[in-house]
Amino acid sequence: MMLGAGGAGLAAVLTACASYGSPTTEATAEPPAEEPAEEASSAAPKKKSASKGKALAATSDIPEGGGKVFESQKIVVTQPTAGDFKAFTAVCTHAGCTVATVSNNTINCPCHGSKFSIEDGSVADGPAGEPLAEKKITVDGDKIRLA
Repeated sequence: MMLGAGGAGLAAVLTACASYGSPTTEATAEPPAEEPAEEASSAAPKKKSASKGKALAATSDIPEGGGKVFESQKIVVTQPTAGDFKAFTAVCTHAGCTVATVSNNTINCPCHGSKFSIEDGSVADGPAGEPLAEKKITVDGDKIRLA
């Protein structure tokens, strides 16, 4: 009889532990329900950044006789003469570094000193041996966009 009572007490304790575990399981189930909501909210900014990514810059952002490097897009946009906009890859053909500045009519790589023409991306000063690849852009009103 004592064993029966002891067994019943053990069963009650195990049942209590099992029911105690259920809320934990339910609590664990809640974060995955929240994650899709977070993913949905993070998806919206990606769409916004994707639409922002289409317009690289305003034409007024690119100085005449100079240019601007868009590091995250790996693009450099130049304006060799008034109203004439060009775009090139910002990846140096010498060692794959990202070019950093545009000055004195050249696109300049900080790694080994290569310089490229703002007019056609050709090598103005080595060690690079190949020009920067041209990228297609469109000028739509006052916005410059990747084509």
